[in-house]
Amino acid sequence: MAKTLVHTDFNFEGQRSVYHGKVRDVYNINDDILVMVATDRISAFDVILPKGIPGKGQVLNQIAASFLDATSDIVPNWKLATPDPMVTVGLKCESFPVEMIIRGYLTGSAWREYKNGCRELCGVKLPDGMRENERFPEPIITPTTKAEAGHDENISREEIIAQGLISEEDYEVVEQYTRALFARGSEIAAKQGLILVDTKYEFGKRDGKVILMDEIHTPDSSRYFYADGFEERFEKGEAQKQLSKEFVRQWLIDNGFMGKEGQQVPEMTDEYCESVAARYIELYEEITGTKFNRTPDDVDLNARIEKNVSEYLAQK
Repeated sequence: MAKTLVHTDFNFEGQRSVYHGKVRDVYNINDDILVMVATDRISAFDVILPKGIPGKGQVLNQIAASFLDATSDIVPNWKLATPDPMVTVGLKCESFPVEMIIRGYLTGSAWREYKNGCRELCGVKLPDGMRENERFPEPIITPTTKAEAGHDENISREEIIAQGLISEEDYEVVEQYTRALFARGSEIAAKQGLILVDTKYEFGKRDGKVILMDEIHTPDSSRYFYADGFEERFEKGEAQKQLSKEFVRQWLIDNGFMGKEGQQVPEMTDEYCESVAARYIELYEEITGTKFNRTPDDVDLNARIEKNVSEYLAQK
């Protein structure tokens, strides 16, 4: 199988600390700049799976960078540069401990809860009689907490404000940004024959301003359906043709794993990992309309990143 980057241990000039997340490793430079490395790790049900996916980090980083640029007129964001295909360098912000999830359609975990009788999600009331993959009259916002470990938890707007996680004033700004970003992402997707089904955004503050952070509109943070044939499949109750990480979750569910205690992750063969890589590359090419240039297998990813980031930081 092709090389993957699943662990980093850099020591950049001015480095203060490093945070190893589920998928990204974030290096704090001089308490002002963050170097975010998109690794090839993959997680599902808040569990890091045992093998990496070739090219995945590059796909995530390059899609996120293009969407940060394409939405910078809507909301200020943290991005400064992408010195390496797997790296974004940006401004350090004080992050809000909440992820803003916005859904245009009833699918995924929301559908699983709805099917089990749930009619209120994060304080948003849901009508009876909805079907899987049905479009909401208006996109709904269903935030979650950001767990340091374990599972993120659903939370309502009212609970976020009452608990002081985000002030009411800032929450209103974040909500407006969330809807505007989703609208722009949906427009861009539609031009490529796709439907942006749902996604999540992370925000923080810097110099008193709300800032968009992290990645946006990638297959890890978003779900896309193909527009062609959507209505016909919906009317027949058939599964939608989609581009997202949901197919990995479904594979895990089919093999008896949902991240619960005592469950074992099924074997990830090289062939399976390559098939997942192909799906990620497919999404990159569909959503960007450009060909993906995968890094050759003989490239030392750690060495390349260290060189490219160090040269960038030396110029700052």
